[in-house]
Amino acid sequence: MKPRISVITLGVDDLVRSLHFYQNGLGLPTQGIIGREFEHGAVAFFDLQSGLKLALWNRKDIAHDTSMKQTGKSPTEFTIGHNVGSKAEVDMIMKQAESAGAVITVQAHETFWGGYSGYFQDPDGHLWEVVWNPAWELTE
Repeated sequence: MKPRISVITLGVDDLVRSLHFYQNGLGLPTQGIIGREFEHGAVAFFDLQSGLKLALWNRKDIAHDTSMKQTGKSPTEFTIGHNVGSKAEVDMIMKQAESAGAVITVQAHETFWGGYSGYFQDPDGHLWEVVWNPAWELTE
């Protein structure tokens, strides 16, 4: 399998609330909610980098589309890592997320491996790690 991941979809309970958090709170670019004319079709896409998109889709609609029973949530199933260029940028984004309504689960701190990171949860409990890794050079 060639690595061609192009969309990361997060299941949400309130699409409008989550759209507001990511668009207005974190400043991610989007054209808003599309697909409302289709049953189970309402979704919001956010442009990330290099053709990668973040999608928000109602959990009940994901359950319908996948023919799976909707189950309880667990925030520790996965995390999304957002790498930045400095410790100051970690601090700035953590404050921005908190101001937007995120729950800070781990304050930004020096890590055991020489980096600097913190964790927050979005309104649906998804975990984001904001991290500066001195060994990774970011390209814009």
